[in-house]
Parts: sequence; structure tokens; C-alpha cells
Amino acid sequence: MIVRIMGEGQLMLADSHLAELNKLDDELLAEVESGDGPGFRTTLRALLARVRELGTSLPDDSLEPSELILPSPDATLEEVRDMLSDDGLIPG
Repeated sequence: MIVRIMGEGQLMLADSHLAELNKLDDELLAEVESGDGPGFRTTLRALLARVRELGTSLPDDSLEPSELILPSPDATLEEVRDMLSDDGLIPG
């Protein structure tokens, strides 16, 4: 799966990592819904860091269709709220 972190680029990420990432995504969804700004910030950074750790960066000149788009690390709670679906940021 190709994942884009807004403002950073794309990474190739194995589907086998989605279950682990969904746990962080569920936490993020709960924090956005409750308006927990500090918790939201911590979990968003943890989610993006884990995607970076597990994924392999694609070259900057590569423009593949992204199957998943994640917010930048400095995105606001409101911006992330607008990106959320019922499943959060990550399907499943």
C-alpha cells in the first residue's frame, strides 16, 4: 500500500502493518471526538512516526497513486477531524 504523509512524501507500507496502525488510529479518533488536544498531538506524532518506521520511502520524483493520505505532523485537531471517516484515518 502506498501512503502519503501530507507535506512529506510517499511511503510503501505492507498491508500486514495495518492492524498495528489501526490501534493508534482508534486512539486518535477517540481523542479528536473528545477534543483532547494534547492527547491528539501525541498520538498523531506516534502514528506518523510508526508509518515512517515501518514504511519504505519512495523517491521524490515518484508519483504513485496514494491509497492512504495522512495529515502532516503539524495538522490541527480541526483539520484532522475533517479528514476522518467513521473508521478514522486508516480503513479497517
